[in-house]
Amino acid sequence: MTSTWLRQTLLAVLTGAAAMAVQAQTIGHETLKLDAPKPKLAPTPPMGWNSWNKFKCDVSEKLIREQADAMVSSGMKAAGYQYIVIDDCWQKSRDADGNIQADPERFPSGIRALADYVHSKGLKFGLYSDAGALTCGGRPGSAGHEFQDARQYAKWGVDYLKYDWCYTGPRNPEAAYTIMAKALRESGRDIVFSICEWGNSRPGRWAHPVGHLWRTTGDIWDAWKGKKEWSHGMLDILDMNADLWSEAAPNGWNDPDMLEVGNGGMTTTEYESHFSLWAMLAAPLIAGNDLSKMDEATRRILTNAEVIRVDQDPLGRQGRRIWRQGDLEIWVRTLQGGDRAAVLFNRGQKPADMKVSWEQMDLPAKLRAEVHDLWSGTKTRGVAGEFGGRVQPHGVLMLRITPMP
Repeated sequence: MTSTWLRQTLLAVLTGAAAMAVQAQTIGHETLKLDAPKPKLAPTPPMGWNSWNKFKCDVSEKLIREQADAMVSSGMKAAGYQYIVIDDCWQKSRDADGNIQADPERFPSGIRALADYVHSKGLKFGLYSDAGALTCGGRPGSAGHEFQDARQYAKWGVDYLKYDWCYTGPRNPEAAYTIMAKALRESGRDIVFSICEWGNSRPGRWAHPVGHLWRTTGDIWDAWKGKKEWSHGMLDILDMNADLWSEAAPNGWNDPDMLEVGNGGMTTTEYESHFSLWAMLAAPLIAGNDLSKMDEATRRILTNAEVIRVDQDPLGRQGRRIWRQGDLEIWVRTLQGGDRAAVLFNRGQKPADMKVSWEQMDLPAKLRAEVHDLWSGTKTRGVAGEFGGRVQPHGVLMLRITPMP
């Protein structure tokens, strides 16, 4: 009990001290101005891998090198994935000058050497920090050290920063993330800024000038549905994002959290649905499995070129749920050039016959189109009016509808 009390007291002191330091930085409206425009680093949703879902705090330079190697050898890189991001627990302390230090036992070669290795594979390198006194894992956060940390990240060759929201005390999210955005833009290096505020302040309404993507919910849990502590199952995350479609655009994306595909908590059919619906949401595709031990089913899902093509559509318009009846629903996304993507989704326990009409997708009823089933690969030409099929329990029928001349 005594040790717990001491830890809680220490956290309170650190959080309070960080809040006072940040308050000193943010007195006066001018300190919240972003003098440099947001760099256009995410015209389409970022694609990559992050350590948290599978490995939590068990990270090391050996693990990260293995994942970078596997991203290349598995075909993930060729499919468009490019970021290798170390989540929490890489940090250990700060030196006498306040510079953030990596855990020397887990990262003996240092972060710069690891970033160089990732870059040598033709990939990009990312790190994690927190807007509070401590990270969620109890490591040193960036509050009061934003500009110092940003300069260090740039020096190390960091390309992507995930910035969390633990131990932030009374901080204002928009102000806190604006400070780090300003620091990153003054660092001398282009760094994608991933805002991980969990959607509490509806960041889609204020974050466009600040970050390239922003979390819309608490953490994802590798389950079809339900809640576990602060984490949510896939269906719950999906529903929390359904009405946010107007807040996403190129270079500023809603982030429903990382992919759980391949981590074992759902079936292959459910993982296909997970991946399909994230593509419809124009979500960042950040894998969270062990890339070095992927089975073929996982690799097939994560590298489905046509589903990825929907996610990466340059029009950047997030899909919408346009129809729902019981366990059945239809999602539609308008794509560049007039194509449509549609997902017929069956949440239920029994197979269901479903169809989508052209009128539901704002297409002329008499239009003739090619319909491409993105999981079976089947193409049907000359279709008019509507299209459908049997959808398996917890499954999807994902279609691309291309008007014919």
